[in-house]
Amino acid sequence: MILKNNNNHDKRYLLEQEIYKSFIIQCKNIKELYWKTSQPLPLFPGASTCFSQLHKLNINLDYVNSNSLQEMAKYCKSLNELSVRNPKDSTGLISLIDAQKNLKEIFLYSIKFRERTYEKLSNTLSRKVNLLKLELSNIIIIPPSFLKSLINLTTIYIFFNEVDEQDDDIKKIKEFQRCLAISEFPNLQFLSIYWLLSFKELAKLIEKTNENLLHLDIYNTHRNVKNTGMLIISIANNCPKIKTLRTYIEPKDFIYVKSLLLNCKYLEVVKFDSLYAFINLNDNILGDELLNILAEFSPKFLTNITISAIWKYSIDGFIRLFESYKERNLRHFNLCKNYDYDITEDHKVIIKKYIDEGIIRNSTCTFY
Repeated sequence: MILKNNNNHDKRYLLEQEIYKSFIIQCKNIKELYWKTSQPLPLFPGASTCFSQLHKLNINLDYVNSNSLQEMAKYCKSLNELSVRNPKDSTGLISLIDAQKNLKEIFLYSIKFRERTYEKLSNTLSRKVNLLKLELSNIIIIPPSFLKSLINLTTIYIFFNEVDEQDDDIKKIKEFQRCLAISEFPNLQFLSIYWLLSFKELAKLIEKTNENLLHLDIYNTHRNVKNTGMLIISIANNCPKIKTLRTYIEPKDFIYVKSLLLNCKYLEVVKFDSLYAFINLNDNILGDELLNILAEFSPKFLTNITISAIWKYSIDGFIRLFESYKERNLRHFNLCKNYDYDITEDHKVIIKKYIDEGIIRNSTCTFY
């Protein structure tokens, strides 16, 4: 249908409204809703029956207003999962969150940072002490003090993927890190964080995970991050069950990898990347120290290894590592391709040789 007069918007809105009304009055006890319309859905006939059993709700606040959310809170009280795009301190959103009796997972996404902060939303989140899963994307607009209350979390995903390295954003990141350091998540199993200034606070948090952490993924773009070795030590001492570890280290941290491999016997996946795109190694082959540690101390389940291509490795170092896997095979062996890397054609030939022999099952290194 194409509407061509000056009342296009009004006609389209009314047509959309009738479609939603028909849907709501005919559908009873729906379980999942993606809400991206300015239509006041909870005010339509049949809304109480339609939405009272919702378990999963995804809201885009660029379209949904506070009054509609407040009305939805009257019917919708049994959500397990709530996703909010561009959250704010709206009375309706706060009412909706407070109305939930069994909320287990919450996801908050913001397209970009906003100048103001949302204290009320932070306070509301602090009351959801039974939350198990929390995902925040670009959410430094919400003061992180609520984290201290969420002691039952098993899964945390936090992404600051549009940070401007300006004073205000950096201050907010530092405050977030401070709150991490003083929080306790004894049941935490999955932790993924993008963009930190220091790993010190993360290391302190891991000390309080009661040896339950299974997966840790760190993705960083800030090249001056500190305390990478401190994090490895904390994991080695406090995460005996960990299966997946993706993080950043420097050559001076290689010494700590041995205790990590000895103490974390269930490791299946490791990724050790470099914080630097370019590095002056003065032609020293520093990477062989890491290869030797992996060859000698890797636990039996560790069959997925990714290391930075920026550290220089000898051909013999590669051979020692691959020979150590003859009895169990490397499911994946990959190199993080930094801007400055020293992987030669000879290295690729060795990798291909062990692929052909079936010792390495999969590797992208031969395509560099």
